[in-house]
Formats: sequence, structure tokens, C-alpha cells
Amino acid sequence: MKTPAGLQALIDDGVIDEVLRPLKSGKEASVYVVRSGDDVRCAKVYKDMAQRSFQQRVQYQEGRKVRGSRQARAMGKASKFGRKEAEAAWKSAEVDALYQLVGAGVRVPQPYGYFGGVLVMELVTDADGFSAPRLGEVELSAQTARDYHRFLVRQIACMLCEGLIHGDLSEYNVLVAADGPVIIDLPQAVSAAGNNAARTMLRRDVGNITISLSRFAPELLDTHYAEEMWALFEQGELRPDSELTGHFAFEDGAVDVDSVMQSIIDAREEAIIRQQGREAAQAED
Repeated sequence: MKTPAGLQALIDDGVIDEVLRPLKSGKEASVYVVRSGDDVRCAKVYKDMAQRSFQQRVQYQEGRKVRGSRQARAMGKASKFGRKEAEAAWKSAEVDALYQLVGAGVRVPQPYGYFGGVLVMELVTDADGFSAPRLGEVELSAQTARDYHRFLVRQIACMLCEGLIHGDLSEYNVLVAADGPVIIDLPQAVSAAGNNAARTMLRRDVGNITISLSRFAPELLDTHYAEEMWALFEQGELRPDSELTGHFAFEDGAVDVDSVMQSIIDAREEAIIRQQGREAAQAED
């Protein structure tokens, strides 16, 4: 295949040796399967802000750390330099999150480096060595669904211990690898302590995964892991090995189930739209 412009520089610099095939293409990035020596990896080429369609970027960026005060002021004023810095920060956010989460033991793709807008990382594969399917594409037994739910809740809790919330977690960005679920697509990861919408996003993330896996294990709908782990987080008592039960005692009038469910429905509709966009982009390639 013809080498994409964004990857030719990596070949010239010896970072990768060959582009094997496109893996997926979306509104935010295009992903390719590449060869680096004897290893097969993937390369995620981020698109410029003008090409991307991901909505509500400001909400996701709230609370993110910026390199210095000059950059922060420029981004706040939306000057030309500020827009450039915001673009760079958006593209590097996933890289920073991946390295942080891998260090914390969260099952995400292993990053191998970030080179001028291209993230080189692990190619997640199934037991047969093929590209791993998404969680929403597989049929599971009730027990496997329970096991996956328990594992993913634990991963979300570990992320929260690191001060991060995925912010867009659903069955579309969890891959089922040979060793179990792998969380992907983290450019919109939010600061748990610095983002005012963090709690809502956490409940939405957990809710999306719960609804997806409840197709095979309906009793999962009776759990309240997001509320439980957020309460522990607020109290400074959440740990990677905290024993989570899924039970939570709500105060009278403290929970608005309709609004929570609506936020989950909205997120699922947005995820479907983004998935349709990715499929349309792939069909055009």
C-alpha cells in the first residue's frame, strides 16, 4: 500500500520499517498496522483539529495540566500560539495517559513512543493473532460477562486512583484480547480532581460497560460501582486493591436515576455516531 504522509517520516527516521495495512480510520485519527524490526505494532496518526469531529473538547480538557503559565494564558485567549498549544496538548494527552496507566498496571496498549503527531503502540490481538474485536462485537457466556465486568470495574478504579477518568468508555473502545479486555482510545481522558464533570463521566463510563455486559448477565444492572468508588475517592480512601461490592447506600433524594440513565443513553448514541463515522471513513479509503 502507499505509505501515508504522516508515516513516511517515521520510515525515514528508522522508527518503523513498513506500513502493512490500515486498521481503522475515524474522525480523530487513523490507525495503521506497521512493522518495526521483527515486531508488528500499530501507529495512530492524529488528525488536525480542523479535521476532527469529536464534540465538547472544552469539557474534556478542563483541569488538564499545561506545561507553563505562558501556554495556559495563550490557550485561554485562543491566540494563534494558544491554538497551536491546545492542539499539541490534545494530541499528546493520550500518550501521557497511556504511559501513566501502564505504569499503574492498567491494561491499556503498551506505548512505544510519540513522534510528531504519531503514536506507536502495541497491536492488540486475539488468541489467533488477528486484530482483537471490540467488546460489542463478541458473544459471551454469563460468567465471562461477569468476569469482564469485574475486571473492567477494577481497571476504572485503578485509573481513578491515578486521577484519571476515561470519559468516553463504552463497548466500542474496549478490545477483547487473548488475555482479556483492553481499554483503548484515551485522548479525552479527564482529570478526576480538576474537572467539574468528572463524577458524571465516571458514572457514564461504568454505566456504559454495565449496560453492554448486562446483555449476558442482567443482574449487573443492580450494581452501583461508580457511586461506591467515587465516594471512596472523595474520602481519599480509594486504593487499587480496595474491595468493591457494587452496593451503595443512597441518601434520600440524592440520586436522579433518570438523569444518570439519560447521560448513559446520550453517550451510547454519541458512540454509535462516532462508530458510524469510522466505518464510513473506512469505506472511503
